Amino acid sequence: MQVRFWGVRGSIAVPGPSTVRYGGNTTCIEVLMNSGERLILDAGTGIFPLAQSLLSEMPLQAHIFITHTHWDHIQGLPFFIPLFVPGNQISIYGAYDPISQRGIDEILSVQMQYRFYPVRESELKAEVKSVSLQDGQKVQVGGAVITPVMMNHPVIDFGYRIEGDGQSLFFTGDHEPISNIYGPSDEPYDQYEQLVQERRQGLIEAIQGVDMLIADSAYTEDEFASKQGWGHGTHDSSIDLARAAGVRTLVMTHHEPTRTDDALDGLFLEIRKRHGHKLELVMAHEGLVLEP
Repeated sequence: MQVRFWGVRGSIAVPGPSTVRYGGNTTCIEVLMNSGERLILDAGTGIFPLAQSLLSEMPLQAHIFITHTHWDHIQGLPFFIPLFVPGNQISIYGAYDPISQRGIDEILSVQMQYRFYPVRESELKAEVKSVSLQDGQKVQVGGAVITPVMMNHPVIDFGYRIEGDGQSLFFTGDHEPISNIYGPSDEPYDQYEQLVQERRQGLIEAIQGVDMLIADSAYTEDEFASKQGWGHGTHDSSIDLARAAGVRTLVMTHHEPTRTDDALDGLFLEIRKRHGHKLELVMAHEGLVLEP
């Protein structure tokens, strides 16, 4: 199993001189199994350079797993060139929304409306299949087993556990550490705290023992104080989750868009000084290739 990072920013793409080393594209991660199955986690702007790298491999099969449908995780999908090439087989997976009662197929049907994009969905030449998933519903792609897990974000959001080739990883997508919305003096506090603890434990069990955790680590603890409820984690909350789940390697991603390369360098040094001796830590950057 090989993992390659094509986009590591959150919220909005930020190309420019201050983001050259870590990259400015939004979330896209490629997981290539030893038997050749290609899994793609999210379709942010990073999926466009991924598509460029695949031009010599067509016809191909690809399985795109969408964590959630906020723009920074899907905005590159209409520019995924294999969608326009006959003979390619593209499967797109994501959450079924019980509120709207819509499936993941709505992404393409809305994104590619003519008022938003000049090429209609009906003009795609690849064989495209949409698969709507529910929490815990396992999917098998060749020798890989992918399990969606509900995360904590302002919209329905799946993390994905991937197992195969004797290795495993978990990608959180966007995730804020689960906390009690009530104060200790509020009457609902105790009852809600029980639910919080159950959800925390369920998430830990879903991640338990993976070789690699790729986690939303957008903020510092100081920044999080004014951004709680936005649906994103901190470097420290990701480290706490990795330790609780017995993870060997933590890859921190979804970098805050205003954070420069130099700022990320300094932040990583500070984090490693405090935590590096207890856990293998990696700060994701475009082009990074890892094996769990």
